[in-house]
Amino acid sequence: MLKRPLLVAASAALMLSSLAGAQTAFAGPSGPTWEPCGDRQGECTTVEVPIDWNNPDGAKTNITIGRLAATDPQNRIGVLFVAPGGPGVSGIDTYIEGADKLQDGELRKRFDIVSWDQRGVKRSSEVRCSAELLEQAPGNFPANEQEFQDLLAYNAKLGEDCRKNTGPVFDFVDTISAVRDLDAIRAALGEEQLSFYGASYGTQVGQQYAELFPNRVRAMTIDSNMDHSNTSGGRYIETASEDLEGSFNTFADWCERTANCSLYGQDVREVWDGVHAKAEAGTLTDPATGTALSAGSLRSELMRAMYRPEERWYGLADRLKALSEGNPSVSAMAAPAELVENSYQAIWCDDWSWKVRDFAELQSYREQAEKVAPHTKISPFWSDVTTCLGWPGEVSNPQHELSINGAPPILIVKGKYDVATPTAWNLAVADQIDNSVLLEHDGIGHGQYYRNACIVGHVEKYLTTLETPAPGTHCEAVYPTEPPAAATASAGPAIRPVHAA
Repeated sequence: MLKRPLLVAASAALMLSSLAGAQTAFAGPSGPTWEPCGDRQGECTTVEVPIDWNNPDGAKTNITIGRLAATDPQNRIGVLFVAPGGPGVSGIDTYIEGADKLQDGELRKRFDIVSWDQRGVKRSSEVRCSAELLEQAPGNFPANEQEFQDLLAYNAKLGEDCRKNTGPVFDFVDTISAVRDLDAIRAALGEEQLSFYGASYGTQVGQQYAELFPNRVRAMTIDSNMDHSNTSGGRYIETASEDLEGSFNTFADWCERTANCSLYGQDVREVWDGVHAKAEAGTLTDPATGTALSAGSLRSELMRAMYRPEERWYGLADRLKALSEGNPSVSAMAAPAELVENSYQAIWCDDWSWKVRDFAELQSYREQAEKVAPHTKISPFWSDVTTCLGWPGEVSNPQHELSINGAPPILIVKGKYDVATPTAWNLAVADQIDNSVLLEHDGIGHGQYYRNACIVGHVEKYLTTLETPAPGTHCEAVYPTEPPAAATASAGPAIRPVHAA
């Protein structure tokens, strides 16, 4: 079954107005029944929603939600809805059962923390595909027209396999459907308005919720923002590559002035360029495993280290030193071997429509990226464009500029460089939301609330008191001075990079 588009750019305002007019409440008058989950005193339940929100009386599916009760109930404000990232990351695993910063700070005192597994993710009708077919995924940027055509054919075959193994939800995992689910959760919990924090892909959920339901927003912080208005695959790859390059240069400068960095006293850019050149030539061997290490895998390691400088920069320096010298003592974290879920690609390709004519056009994207990123060449997020080429079915939620009217002030948080949500994306979102306040972290990393104490203070003050930072507020960068207590590797390449803090 092919899906009908829920939103097209040309008629966005009309569609959003009609969708927002329908109240969502599918949990019944008594509300959901909670059961204990995890070992952190969490509770979980499900909310039933339509598979197709254009047919609310049709087939249903269950969305699993979880909550942690406020630790200061006498001063409880309400519920803070925390959107999972990815797309494809489990909100239950991250915020309810996992050890997350939100569980220990001021926000947990004043709010019940509520998160969920978005439709298509883990406990909520997970997108499942053939492990054997997933393992055949092309790992490298196409090198010629034949590889480009092979990629399109593979994506089409994989998408049909995922549809067969997932069931009817597969065709309705777009973010607009997830936003309607979130409003059903809000209604089921009896909350008249929504307080919201979302990082990375979670910001797109927040942005589009405010677009559909602006009057139901009490407060919203969107941290490290996606820009769903970008229709150019070339611009998407270029901006991601710009911030990978900027992040790497900041790391190199830090290492060259930090005496306990293992590459201190060396030209870090020269070390990286040498290792990367070997990888491109096919002569770089991972000393920990004895296997060849591709340039794409090396760039993925670099990028993942840039998500969390305080945890991973020392390990990254050790890793580059080992690769440069052939020292077998340092290895990257191994990527998971067993693959059966494919939530990211299914959700992503239901939200993003890319028009790439042929290999020559795709190659031009790479060439432009290398101009703005002479050391790091191209962001691994090139796969966000290529994995959707040839994907079956229509795009339910194609790109469009935001149109938000009637929402309270929205707090937008960004870093100086961010490999997963570049600064250009954050500035574009700030331009699209008139009633917004921009809070800037002058450091790098992804998910600024998790990187900087100054950002934490402003975010918590706003969500609890509704007082926004003064326009133009910046938080100073703080760089690591000691390796983390627990030794960490640089974080090895993922099967696919994700937009999650």
